[in-house]
Amino acid sequence: MSLILIALITMLLAAANGANDNVKGAATLIGSGIIGYRPAIALATLATALGGVASIFLANGLLAAFSGKGIVASELTASLPFLQAVGLGAALTIGLGTRLGLPLSTTHALLGGLLGAGLAADAANVSYLAASKAMLLPLVVSPLVAMLFAVSIVPWLRRRRAAAACVCVDVEPELVPESTALAFASTTITFGTPSQAECQPAPGRTARVISASTWLDRSHLFSAAAVSFARGLNDTPKIAALLFAAGTVGVGNATLLVIVPMALGGWLASRRVADTLAFRVTRMDASEGLGGNLVTAALVVIASRFGMPVSTTHVSTGALFGIALENRGGHWLVIRNILLAWLGTLPLAAVLAYLAHLFIS
Repeated sequence: MSLILIALITMLLAAANGANDNVKGAATLIGSGIIGYRPAIALATLATALGGVASIFLANGLLAAFSGKGIVASELTASLPFLQAVGLGAALTIGLGTRLGLPLSTTHALLGGLLGAGLAADAANVSYLAASKAMLLPLVVSPLVAMLFAVSIVPWLRRRRAAAACVCVDVEPELVPESTALAFASTTITFGTPSQAECQPAPGRTARVISASTWLDRSHLFSAAAVSFARGLNDTPKIAALLFAAGTVGVGNATLLVIVPMALGGWLASRRVADTLAFRVTRMDASEGLGGNLVTAALVVIASRFGMPVSTTHVSTGALFGIALENRGGHWLVIRNILLAWLGTLPLAAVLAYLAHLFIS
């Protein structure tokens, strides 16, 4: 019965995570008007699931980090009441944030759950130093790095979007010596802008203008998929660690039991968080949305590869904060509320996990 309960709690947490997190990679597509909500969440859900599958092979460092070893006593990490309390505290916290339309960090919620359940089970052996070194530092630094990168890259993308590239082909006929019947042509291809002399109309010249905005919009779709993939890569093993630590489910099966409810939660219940990220943090155009996604995808993929438990929420929302700072279009009351929710995530999850452990044990 206890094993069934930990499986159900893990799946509940996965569903809450999907509802709060799946849309974060695609919110910029919605906010900048590239595509609507349903196509965006479909793209995000599929890419997240693929990232979850990839995590089986690429992100075992995160699986180990979120087993709780080093933060609480080793024997406690295999305790079913402890694992159940951690999962329940995190799931209730993320569920509340989703209900309020606030993007919360599952990473912070799990860390709070580990600390709260650890305090309830064996307070003397909880290592706050290990928790801060291994997890809190990258979680604090990552949104600041994302914000700075977004401020830097958005102006460059805006200039690129305004440009129109031109491919010019010059065909020059030539005669074969001592013959007027045979001829061939030499061809010169030039890349430039429509204002250049090489791209002006002329006999034997073909010019094709390619809009940079078209290619950037396609890149935006790809970047949204990349962010969602990175999110699945980074978050799936953190949740699967609850089942894996119980010692009865392998890495692959634990991951698959997380991927399915995560996808369902994202598909069915992402609307409120999507509205917050797409419209309420800041106005954005397609260049700004693309910049935010590129920053998020790069930082989360790098962090996942090296086992650093950054929060996709903090990175993606930090990039939005950078966009708001750059375009001066931020809704600062909403930003303040998000920051307050971030500060409250860990202590709330800790309190709920503490109470859950007292009740379960």
